[in-house]
Parts: sequence; C-alpha cells; structure tokens
Amino acid sequence: MSRDAFEALERLAGGLGTAILAFLVLISWIMVAAACLVGVGLLMIPPMLALTRTVAERERGRLNRWGLEVVTPYPQQDTATGWAARIRAALRDPATFRDLGWVAAHATLGLTLGLVAVLMPMMTLRDATLPFWWGLLPPGNRITSYELPITTFPAVLVAALAAVVVQAIAVVLAPRMARLQALTGVRLLRPHPSIDLSRQVARLTATRAGALRAHATELRRIERALHDGAQNRLVAVVVTVAVAKRALAREASRTGLALDGPREALDEAQSAAEQAVAELRGVVRGILPPVLEDRGLSGALSALAAGSAVPCALTADDLGQLPLSVETTAYFAVAEALTNVAKHSGARRALVEVRRDGGLLRVVVSDDGKGGASEADGTGLGGIRRRVEAHDGTIMLTSPRGGPTTIEVELPCGS
Repeated sequence: MSRDAFEALERLAGGLGTAILAFLVLISWIMVAAACLVGVGLLMIPPMLALTRTVAERERGRLNRWGLEVVTPYPQQDTATGWAARIRAALRDPATFRDLGWVAAHATLGLTLGLVAVLMPMMTLRDATLPFWWGLLPPGNRITSYELPITTFPAVLVAALAAVVVQAIAVVLAPRMARLQALTGVRLLRPHPSIDLSRQVARLTATRAGALRAHATELRRIERALHDGAQNRLVAVVVTVAVAKRALAREASRTGLALDGPREALDEAQSAAEQAVAELRGVVRGILPPVLEDRGLSGALSALAAGSAVPCALTADDLGQLPLSVETTAYFAVAEALTNVAKHSGARRALVEVRRDGGLLRVVVSDDGKGGASEADGTGLGGIRRRVEAHDGTIMLTSPRGGPTTIEVELPCGS
C-alpha cells in the first residue's frame, strides 16, 4: 500500500471506533424514544443529550487531529438548571439537531465504511492464500470470504486473483472513503453558519481590541524612548555647542585671533540641533501627547481648548477610566477638529463637549463659523473618520452653508 492508503486506513479505523459509539447512541435514542411514548423516557433525555455531545466531541477531536478544523459549537457555560430548562435549552441550540443528524449518518455510513476498510485486508489475506491451504478444508467449508463456493483448484486461483484485484481497487479508493466518512462530521459537527460567523466577528473584535491596546502601549514606549532618550541627547548637544561657543569667544578675546569660521560652524550646528529638538517634540506630541498621559483626557482637552486659536469652551463630565487607545483617538479627533476651526471656519468661538454614556464616549465639537465643511475638501476629517472607525466608533458631520458646524464622535469604551 502507498503512504496515502495507509493513512486513509488509519483514518477509517479511527472513524470506525466513533462510528461504533454513534451506533450505540443511536440504538439508545431509539429505546429512549420508545420509552417516551409511555412518559418514562423523558427523564432520560438530558443524560442522552450529554452522551451524544460526548461522542460528538470525541469525533471532533479525531477530525482535528487529522487537520480538519471542527470547533465546538456549544456555549462555554450551560446556565440552564433543572430538567425542563435543560431540555428547552437543548431544543433551542442548533447544535443539538446537528449532533443527532451526525449520529444517524455516522452510525450507518461511517460504520459501513469503517468495517469495509478494516475487514477487507483480512478477507484479502485469507483469499489470496487459499491456494496454499484450500485442500485442507472440509468439502462443505470450501468457500471464499464472500461466501462463494469453490470446488476446483482453478476456481481457487481465480478467487485469489480476484481478492488481490479487489484489494488494489480498495487501496485506490481508500482516501476517498476516508474523506466520505469524515464528511458528515465536517458538515454537521461544526457550528451552524450563523453561530460560526458571530463567533468569528467576536473573535476579530477581541483581536482588534487587543491589537489597539498593544499599539497604544507601543506608542507609549516609543514616546518615552524619544522623550527620555533622543530628545535629551539633542538638548545636550545644544548645550554643548553653546558652551563651545562661549569658550571660543573667550579664546578669541584672549588671543585676539579672528575665529569667524569656527563660530559660524558652531552657530549652524546649534541652529540645526535646536530645529531637530523642535521637530522631535512635534513628533513626540503626534505619537502620544505627554499631556494626555500626565493629565488624562479631560486635562489634555483643557490644554487643547486653552491653546486654541479660536476661543474655545470645554464641557467634560467625569469620564472615569478609559482605555489609552480610546483617549488617544478622542484627543486627536478634537485636536484635528479645532485645527480645522482655526484654519477654515472663520468662527469666533468653539465648543467641545465630552461625556460618557455607559459604554460610549461621546465627543462633540461645534463652532459658529461659515459651515460647508466636507471630507472631500481634505481638511483632515477623513483622518478623524479612519481613527474613529478603527474602534468601531461613529462620526457624524453637520455643516450646512452658513454654519454652524458640528462634529459628533462616539467611541465604544466599555461599561
């Protein structure tokens, strides 16, 4: 046999084990159903459901070991208590009927395929060796494994050859038989498509939330590394150049030499270092504003409102503990909105309102400007939308011609 055939035989033999269990469960269900006609079997339904799930889980484990991903569709916690409640919960669960369908299919088709795969090599071995010991059989017992009588030696040779041919065909068909045996489990033991989709959505949501938290943590690490490392080193360079300039001036005064060349070089170095420090501070503030971590969202927004080019009032409730990624998104949304107010609106005043409503953080930025704001104008509103939607948040822009303009942002933040 080829490697694929051996692997298929191993799969079919393993499937035979669960098929026997499924057959016993099927017989038990038939007995319980008969007992239910007189009312006695109703008490056996909960344990039978548990037994069915146990056998189905065994088959899921077997399929998973062979690389066929079949996840468990049952709720992680069974909150139903009491006999009637457990039956009602099972009837509402689509997995119950899918398990029962699998029991019926695997106890018939799966059992048949498993028996054929396991018994055929033994039958082939018996018939292929018939020419060697056929004469030792009593006349009444000279039959093949398929119950065909053989009375002559040429018939024995034909039977042996036929057994080898049939086994060769079985070797070719074994992988397909294994796939067919596993098909019912793959189709019926997986979660219902609607449940599977909802779990995928929940898993993706949790994964994205974890990625956002990790991203915020990494931004904090980068901000600290730049603030405490590169920025401090650049400041040290500025100070060192300034000291060198003063030392050069004293040396020029003492010796009376003209040191204009070195002085200009130091001036350029100091100017470049100061510019680098200023740019690095801008980068740090763009990554994760230090004020946000030091003073929280309310304090950071107060700083934004105080530094706004347009007079801005801030109203902020007690926001409680918020994820850093949510705080960062809200901060940059307000910062971008106030920048737009200063650059494009012609407003005389602006208002920022922040409040927490259960599991939602609501941020409203409004101004009394000329209105007509649009994401298509390239004013940064598209960037706000991308940040907000990354958190499953929503943004609504209201900006009629003549004003006022209002941007409303809602961010899920947990309850």
